[in-house]
Amino acid sequence: MSAANHQLFSDASQRLEKVFSYVDLPEDALEYLKFPKASLSVSIPVRMDDGSLKVFPGYRVRYDDTRGPGKGGIRYHPDVTLDEVQTLAFWMTFKCAALNLPFGGAKGGITVNPKALSRMELERLSRGYIDAIAGFIGPDVDIPAPDVYTNPMIMGWMMDQYSIQQRRISWAVVTGKPLAIGGSVGRDTATGSGAYFVIEAMQEKLGLNPAQTTVAVQGFGNAGAVVADLLAAAGYRVVAVSDSKGGIYAPKGLDIPSVRQQKDATRGIQAVYCQGTVCNLVEHETISNEDLLTLDVDILIPAALENQITEQNASQVQARYIFEVANGPVSSTADPILEQNGVMVFPDILVNAGGVTVSYFEWVQNRSGLYWSEPEVEQQLRQRMVKETAQIWEIAQTREISLRTAAYVHAMTRLGAAITAKGTRDYYVNHRAEAS
Repeated sequence: MSAANHQLFSDASQRLEKVFSYVDLPEDALEYLKFPKASLSVSIPVRMDDGSLKVFPGYRVRYDDTRGPGKGGIRYHPDVTLDEVQTLAFWMTFKCAALNLPFGGAKGGITVNPKALSRMELERLSRGYIDAIAGFIGPDVDIPAPDVYTNPMIMGWMMDQYSIQQRRISWAVVTGKPLAIGGSVGRDTATGSGAYFVIEAMQEKLGLNPAQTTVAVQGFGNAGAVVADLLAAAGYRVVAVSDSKGGIYAPKGLDIPSVRQQKDATRGIQAVYCQGTVCNLVEHETISNEDLLTLDVDILIPAALENQITEQNASQVQARYIFEVANGPVSSTADPILEQNGVMVFPDILVNAGGVTVSYFEWVQNRSGLYWSEPEVEQQLRQRMVKETAQIWEIAQTREISLRTAAYVHAMTRLGAAITAKGTRDYYVNHRAEAS
C-alpha cells in the first residue's frame, strides 16, 4: 500500500490513541486491532453492451470478527481503493460494538462510476463481484449491505448470485434487499431515521428549540434527505441542502418535501415549493458543498463522503453541533480545531448506525423466518439508538472527554471484553503462576 493510500487508514486509527488511556484493556486488544482479519482484492471482467470487455477492481475487507460475523456495505465509486475499504471496515468494527450488535466490521467496494453503466452492465458487474468473493462471505461469516451508489436491486442481484453459487436460497447473506426477496421494512430509510433519533434524544440535553434551530445538510442522498425530511417535519428550520453538483441556501428555510419531490423528478436540487405536481421556484442562493459546511447554522449534518471537514476548513465551521451521517466526514486533524472552537461533534459510529442496526434486524428476520411490521422496526431502532446515545453522552460527561472519544471508549470496552473472553496474555501468565 502506498504512503498516499495508507493516509486515510492512518488518520482513522490515530483516534484510538486517546481511547486507551480511558479503557482498561488487555494488550492483546491493541494487537488484534492493528491489522484487518482478512483482505481480498479481485478483478471483475464485465462484457459491456457494445461487446467490449472491461475489468473493474473490487475489494472486500473483514477487519474484525471477535464479536460476530463481519458486517458492512459495498460501495460503487470511481475513487474506491483498498485503503478506503479497509478504513470503512475498521470503522464498522467500532460501530457494531458501539450499538451492541453481534457483528464485527467489514466493507466492500468496486472502483467504478456506476452512472456510466447501463442497468444490464450494472447487473453483470454486481453478479461478477459476488462470483469473485463468494468464498469470502456468508450468513455466518461476512454479510454485505448497500452503501454509496448501491441499492436494494443490486443487493437482490448479489443475494441471488450467491444462492446460485451455493445451490440453495440464502437470503441472510446480504441485507438491504427488496422486500419481496427477504428485505426488511424500514431498511431503506434506517440511516437517516437513526440519525434523527440521535438528534431527538439530545434535543432536551442541548436545549434545542426546533422552531429556532437551523440545519444544513451536505449530501441530499438517501440518508441526508431522510434526516432532513424528519427534522423539517419536527419543526426544525432546514436552510441548506446539497448534492454532488452543489447546493441551495434559503435563510427562511426550505420546504424539504418539495425539494425531495423535485430531486426525484429531475435528479437535481432546486429550492421549490410544490402543490401537487406543480412546483415553483422560491427565493434562494446557489452555494457549493464547501460553502454549505461553513454556514452560520446551529446543526451541520455532513451526509456525503469522508474527509469533508479537515484542518484546512475546520476553523471556518460556524455550526454549534455536527452530526456525522457520512462515514468519517471529519478528519482527525480537524477534531481538535472544532473542539477548541466549541463545536460539539456527534460521531459517525453512533449517528449513522441506524443502517447497520436495521440490517441486523433484517438478518435476524431472514434467519428466523418471522418478519416485523414497520412500527416494530421503528420502535426497535429508536430504542437502541436512544439507549446507546444516552450511554455515550454519560461517558463523555463523566470523564470530560469528547463524544467521539466516548463512543470509541464505549465500543472498545465491549471489544475488549470479547477479546478477554477468548483468553489473553494476563490469563495465561497468571494460570501458569497458579499451577506452579
